[in-house]
Amino acid sequence: MLVKTYAAAVQGISATLITIEVSCTKGIQFFLVGLPDIAVRESHERIISALQVNGLNFPHHRIVINMAPADIRKEGSAYDLPLAIGILASANEIGLDTDKLDKYMMMGELSLDGGLQPVKGTLPIAIKAREDGFEGLIVPKQNAREAAVVNNLKVYGVENIREVIDFFCGKSHLEVTSVDTREEFYARQQQFDHDFSDVRGQENAKRALEVAAAGGHNIIMIGPPGSGKSMMAKRLPSILPPFTLHEALETTKIHSVAGKVEKNTSLLAQRPFRSPHHTISDVAMVGGGTFPQPGEISLAHNGVLFLDELPEFNRSVLEVLRQPLEDRQISISRARFAVDYPASFMLVASMNPCPCGYYNHPTRQCLCAPGSVQKYMNRISGPLLDRIDLQIEIVPVPYEKISEQRPAEASAHIRERVIRAREIQDRRFESEPHTYCNAQMSSKLLHKYAVPNEAGLTLLKNAMQKFNISARAYDRILKVSRTIADLENSPNIESKHLSEAIHYRNLDRETWGT
Repeated sequence: MLVKTYAAAVQGISATLITIEVSCTKGIQFFLVGLPDIAVRESHERIISALQVNGLNFPHHRIVINMAPADIRKEGSAYDLPLAIGILASANEIGLDTDKLDKYMMMGELSLDGGLQPVKGTLPIAIKAREDGFEGLIVPKQNAREAAVVNNLKVYGVENIREVIDFFCGKSHLEVTSVDTREEFYARQQQFDHDFSDVRGQENAKRALEVAAAGGHNIIMIGPPGSGKSMMAKRLPSILPPFTLHEALETTKIHSVAGKVEKNTSLLAQRPFRSPHHTISDVAMVGGGTFPQPGEISLAHNGVLFLDELPEFNRSVLEVLRQPLEDRQISISRARFAVDYPASFMLVASMNPCPCGYYNHPTRQCLCAPGSVQKYMNRISGPLLDRIDLQIEIVPVPYEKISEQRPAEASAHIRERVIRAREIQDRRFESEPHTYCNAQMSSKLLHKYAVPNEAGLTLLKNAMQKFNISARAYDRILKVSRTIADLENSPNIESKHLSEAIHYRNLDRETWGT
């Protein structure tokens, strides 16, 4: 008897329908075709054990299973459940309703006792199930809330294969998982573990981070050990504009594919903050591998990628960031596959000014040899620095500031100003495709929306000549000054806005580090 069950394969951050065709005839053989990998082929042993523990026998027939389309590689253990149900239905020994099978998509890894283990990529699979008109989706209970985010689809979370068998035999009903997505989503948006009220002093650095958040600008902080660089970077998500539902869905899909969504969780409510160690490989950073997975730059999509001790990263890892920073997506092409992952993130980097860490320190002497500072800085290429809009120096906080009992400004207050500035940019760029904030402005848009007055142009010219600021910083200064003007709700870029933006280009000065 020929029976079909339905599953899905995740490619990139989207899913493709997989039809599992099972044919049982006389004989005692087992064939599994359709480009299954080792994990899929091993499902045979898991299914046998799961059925035996639950009082059922594996059919003694000639079983041929085709996973169509046959030219797509099937990877992982998530196909155990649809394979097992297909085998039982095709053997026609326990009375499964084969017509009912056409209405449901199933995914789940089987334990030897028949329990279902969570799988990756549940959210894109649920979206695919709805697109293809399935009535429901059956997944492990731990993945049910994640899949239930998709509306117009019945999602059933199950703990054991026996529940699924009884459901298709008509002996019991499964409970539909319901999630009040919007209410839960908005309730969790304000729950931050870190707040800027904990940061004493560093007003200049906090102002720079506010500007970066308001315009979506990349930023690098240079300062000695213990000056608070990492502390402030961790608090940056608390002042970013809250997720929209569309952004949350897109980001959750990426984390779902990578298996990073916590159990019994629906949508991500807060922007991601990724902080990889400096020993990371270039593949782990951009994604890919034998079985393609999103890298750190995609996991940071719509959030923050924090690179602490930037010069300690491998040069090849830093260079692969250049294209995603411009295109805001990463295309990975290999001999066997090609996938696209979104990668629209804010790059936040920190570093010591020299190998010993105390160059330009107000109280401690730098012990590095002559030329060491410039050599240390040369570990970061010019093209990468060219993509970082704000470059600020940070000095240690004096004792008087640390010992203050008065709390600093809270993240919620800073966030209000950032949101107002982003609303101005939303209105400005509503007719501009693929441009959502000032940091994404092209040269054409700069000439349209970021034109200084005569006094501002004179100031900019004098500053570039006096401080020997490179020409590559010109557009960056204009973008940042446009954001500063937005924070003050100013329609025009004034001299004071340009002056502050110039102040945030320390590393472009030829005298720095010499």
